[in-house]
Amino acid sequence: MDPIKIIEKHYKKNSKSYNALILHGKQVKRKALHIARKVPRLKPDLIFIAEAAMLHDIGIKFTNANDIGCHGKHRYIEHTYLGGELLRKEGFPKHAKVCERHIGVGITKKEIIKNKLPLPKRNFIPLSVEEQIVCIADKFYTKEPGKERKERSLKNMKKKISAYGRNKPKKWDLWCKRYKLDK
Repeated sequence: MDPIKIIEKHYKKNSKSYNALILHGKQVKRKALHIARKVPRLKPDLIFIAEAAMLHDIGIKFTNANDIGCHGKHRYIEHTYLGGELLRKEGFPKHAKVCERHIGVGITKKEIIKNKLPLPKRNFIPLSVEEQIVCIADKFYTKEPGKERKERSLKNMKKKISAYGRNKPKKWDLWCKRYKLDK
């Protein structure tokens, strides 16, 4: 499977959205592989991680995110399940799960209902080692123009993750310990 070919099938090469997706995907891929190599005892699938990291945000084209060249009708949070739908149609259901589950440190059906989020009413929790690693790596980078090249600190991320809910920083801390992320 070639993630770039899949991206080029759905994005105009060298468009603003294509460039944002590729840059971010490469950053997340590099970080995810670095994290995965620190935990060989968990037997992470490095090939899958590399592919999924490149594709995890493929659904951004459906969203209204003008700053990264996306002019769709959906809210940005919806890129997760929309990317999952796209990858399922392409024949990659395992990669689709990474798209759907990389939001925050996961989001439950209960949280979706409580916060009236525009997501299908089901759990979007990273379960596999690979899903968790891509989810973690994604938090280190933004697609925001001008800020996209700078890696965030763990301290900064924990603060941002606190905004997603009371228990989210605890989950983040568990992942940091499990995946040997330096504090």
